[in-house]
Amino acid sequence: MAKPSLPQGTRDFSAAVVRKRNYIFNTIRTVFELYGFQPLETPAMENIETLMGKYGEEGDKLIFKILNNGFDRPEKHEKARTEFEKVLEGKNNAAITERALRYDLTIPFARYVAMNYGQLTMPFKRYQIQPVWRADRPQRGRYREFYQCDADVVGSKSLLNEVELVNIYATVFEKLGIDVEIRLNSRKILAALAELCGGAEKMVDITIAIDKLDKIGLERVKDELRQRDLNETQIATIEQYLLIDGTNEEKIIQLKNLLGNNETGLNGIAEIEHILNYQISTTNSTLITDFTLARGLNYYTGVIFEIKAKNVQMGSIGGGGRYDDLTGTFGLPNVPGVGISFGVDRIYDVLEELSLFPENVEIATQILFFNLGIAESKNAFTIMQQLRAGGIRCEMYHELSKFDKQFKYAEKKNIPYIVIIGTKEMEDGNCTLKDLRTGNQKTIPQQQLVEEIFS
Repeated sequence: MAKPSLPQGTRDFSAAVVRKRNYIFNTIRTVFELYGFQPLETPAMENIETLMGKYGEEGDKLIFKILNNGFDRPEKHEKARTEFEKVLEGKNNAAITERALRYDLTIPFARYVAMNYGQLTMPFKRYQIQPVWRADRPQRGRYREFYQCDADVVGSKSLLNEVELVNIYATVFEKLGIDVEIRLNSRKILAALAELCGGAEKMVDITIAIDKLDKIGLERVKDELRQRDLNETQIATIEQYLLIDGTNEEKIIQLKNLLGNNETGLNGIAEIEHILNYQISTTNSTLITDFTLARGLNYYTGVIFEIKAKNVQMGSIGGGGRYDDLTGTFGLPNVPGVGISFGVDRIYDVLEELSLFPENVEIATQILFFNLGIAESKNAFTIMQQLRAGGIRCEMYHELSKFDKQFKYAEKKNIPYIVIIGTKEMEDGNCTLKDLRTGNQKTIPQQQLVEEIFS
């Protein structure tokens, strides 16, 4: 018999972990709703042609493809072997695989908009909280199955959307107690850099290399640019760009000097300046221009975002940007869009490391009623139903047992209160209420228990 195991990069979640994750989900969901976003869910798998070619060269390699069924039939074996060779060459082959697990929530959303455009009220604001899958190398803060929480607006070019999305980030992280940097750049600025370095066709090569800066450092980025056939003059320009530093205002001045009169770049700078002119309503978030930010996804066309926690070593815990051309890939051109995503698994790790989860977040059952016999249990059950009707989570020990065993059960489950109704308490119409956190205990009339708990 095989030893039980999990696929690499996936996890089981205990009740305590699920409650902490739900705390994050509910916090994000509440803020999304405050800003007028509507919920949406899409299938776990999409047709391969929906996903491929949307995430750049590196992203396409990380898509989990689903093998077609029916290969247990002998008559299909030879053809399958032939067709599989094409898959190994990096080509898509419908005879082998037609579907894939979704890589993110943005592309499925764009597909949904294209399919339902006539029925949607524009601008359409949706949020989505679901798992995604990537064939990445598992490591701390990086998993092959993880949740994303996205908010997107389509049907509007207004930069007010970017401003509101920035403030959604700030509000969520304020509620979670995490100090963050909200980093801003624009793909238009990166496009201008590409124009300075030989033309628009250099854009992908440059952004792929720049996107690795934090991981491999400047010198190796320059090496990669050389491998991508950029000359030393072009690499020197990119290096000057990557070394821009100072306050937001100082960075913008340096960037304007580098880009000169490049119209595309100036438009990108103007968008960044517009967002910076709005005041963030929280104190825990810092808005920073980061012109090294590339977000190596081909579909971004304007402002891009990335979120970093200030007090912990962790990759980005959120990101997004404008993607005015995305729905065009599905036959629906000229529908502008912008969106953000929260990396819930990394946010969880940050909250754990910084001990920021609320103390009561893991409490499931609030009250345990001791089981002291059939008549006593029946009496207790009536009271429990009253408590449950008032939203108090309670349970009764499953069988008649010694006090010590029932106490240990409550302690192991982190239940704060126990209620004891024995023969004498039942005769007197009383119950004993004990707070296991403080050790305080008192006897009160049963009819006052609900009032006592609520108070």
